[in-house]
Amino acid sequence: MSSRIELLNAGLLRSDGRRPYELRTLSINFASQGTADGSVTFSHGLTEVRVAVLGPREAKAGSRRETLHDRATLNVEVQLAPFGVGERRRRGRGDKRLLELAATIKSTFEPVVQVHLYPRSTIDIFIHVLQLDGGLLPACINGSTLALATAGIPLFDFVCAIAGGVHGTQPLLDLTTVEENDIPSIVVGVMPRTGRVTLVQMETRLHMDRFEEVFRAACDAGKVLWSEMRDALRERTSDLVEALEAGPGAFAAKEVEEI
Repeated sequence: MSSRIELLNAGLLRSDGRRPYELRTLSINFASQGTADGSVTFSHGLTEVRVAVLGPREAKAGSRRETLHDRATLNVEVQLAPFGVGERRRRGRGDKRLLELAATIKSTFEPVVQVHLYPRSTIDIFIHVLQLDGGLLPACINGSTLALATAGIPLFDFVCAIAGGVHGTQPLLDLTTVEENDIPSIVVGVMPRTGRVTLVQMETRLHMDRFEEVFRAACDAGKVLWSEMRDALRERTSDLVEALEAGPGAFAAKEVEEI
């Protein structure tokens, strides 16, 4: 079945004007969120997520049975804002799709967060999806990486994720919702400094030759994302250091400015 929307025209431009390997614009805002230890609002194109990290902290009384004596436990919760995701049905916390998404994010970060440093404690990652136009899992992972870093939680490496697919024989990167619904696709999460891959998710069939091509392109794109995410984190850290050196009043003003 052919798509009702032309995904790629004769000039190799996609429906939103991008080239096949071109990524959408990133927006990273480290505004404080309530009592969160680390937080970020991460936008990739029209997809926007807000991530808050709490912890490491002592497990609540009701969940102490699930804590581990030699390392921290990661908890991930994902919620969708009904006004921004184009779905009429409201998805609650027990929704199967959201639980699967949370489980994937948790398994992605378990080998990356240095959980051995925090025995008998929990680290909570709360993700609120504000807008959705493809690339939901990558946006959640990239936003979680930055929120964990701002919370001061040691990571072995960043995790940078991107979705890729194939239209005909042409690989595409950073898919929109229309593209995700029309072509076979994969999500790749890469640890750019070490070159290790911590996530590969594919829910549709893809020929092995095409898979390798898209996979390599996604790994390269992960390094591009890493550069932008690292620069944003360095800029925030530099601003906070300058505010601290200027005195408590300036630091408080900086915190208020971010809210």
